[in-house]
Amino acid sequence: MTLTLVRRYFTSGTNGTLFFNGQEICKTIELPWNHNQRRISCIPEGNYQIRKRFSHKFKWHLELLNVKNRSLILIHPANHAMKELNGCIAPVSEISGEGQGSRSRLAFDKLKDLVFPYLESGFVIKLTIKKSI
Repeated sequence: MTLTLVRRYFTSGTNGTLFFNGQEICKTIELPWNHNQRRISCIPEGNYQIRKRFSHKFKWHLELLNVKNRSLILIHPANHAMKELNGCIAPVSEISGEGQGSRSRLAFDKLKDLVFPYLESGFVIKLTIKKSI
């Protein structure tokens, strides 16, 4: 199973659209591109495996594996990239500005409801991140 994240880059944040089998799941927000610097940049475009992860802060969420020079890149709810993200990806229901969105918890639950059953059944899920044309 492969998810595709198509991004648009701005000075104050990165906005994207997340797809599965050509169908839009949700929008996404991230930090702006700052050359993959930890805690201040979105991650590079590429292919990443996703796994299910639990923490006390975010409860059940998703983690991207094998991100070059980075660790703990998560997919979790947030509505403002510059205030709430440290390099992670936040699903949102709609984009409201550069790196800003709304109703993130609703979008995250939609993504989680789609992805978790596959992960729990042993499927490998990949995320392909690419630039919008």
